[in-house]
Amino acid sequence: MQKWLLSLRSCAIFRDISDSELQTMLECLKPLVSRYAAAETVALAGAPFTGLGIVLSGEVAVTKENAAGNRVIIAIFGPGELFGEIIAFAGDGRWPVTVVAQSDSEVMFLPPERIVGSCPRQCQSHHTLIMNMLRVFAGRALILNQKLEYLTMKSVRQKVSAYLWELHHKTGQTTFMLPLGRDDLADFLNLTRPSLSRELSRMRDDGVIDFHRASVKIKDLRRLQTEATGGGPVIKEERAQ
Repeated sequence: MQKWLLSLRSCAIFRDISDSELQTMLECLKPLVSRYAAAETVALAGAPFTGLGIVLSGEVAVTKENAAGNRVIIAIFGPGELFGEIIAFAGDGRWPVTVVAQSDSEVMFLPPERIVGSCPRQCQSHHTLIMNMLRVFAGRALILNQKLEYLTMKSVRQKVSAYLWELHHKTGQTTFMLPLGRDDLADFLNLTRPSLSRELSRMRDDGVIDFHRASVKIKDLRRLQTEATGGGPVIKEERAQ
């Protein structure tokens, strides 16, 4: 487990847990580590739940099919981030979403019964882990609320502007790399790829942004903020069918 210590240290559920306590906890939790090639399925919707997942290396995408049968990306997770935590506590027993490796990845799975059940050693670290899980739930609720906001936005311009404004706040920079490719970003915003590409080009022509491949530069912060809050030009939305 030593080789994955850096990723595990950055995982939210192990906050305020020392390396020695973490090592002891892992011996108690008995995790399983699996490796996946890019585009390989990590978990399939409807399949038996395999445990709370922690990304050790690479990236995974949590996806779900909409009513039309098209894939919608719910979230992308990288090293130190976790998925499946709500299922672990819900006790449903099956994955409600599909998880796919975005690149060659390693994932550690923690058996749910060893997380939500009582610790045989009654250690303080297990109590800390549960409290950290509650913080994770709160954070996930905020992310879900943000995702719902994207889905309720009526124009393509507002969706794209809001997403870029969020990245600006997250990075603190006016120039940054898009964490998602065009196809994945279109899925995330519930748009078609052509409508996303056209909108990015329009925003460049309007002097709001400039971009080259995955690199984006915000040229007019005030206008981007206005359009992110719905004050910009309304362009008919093209939903993924």
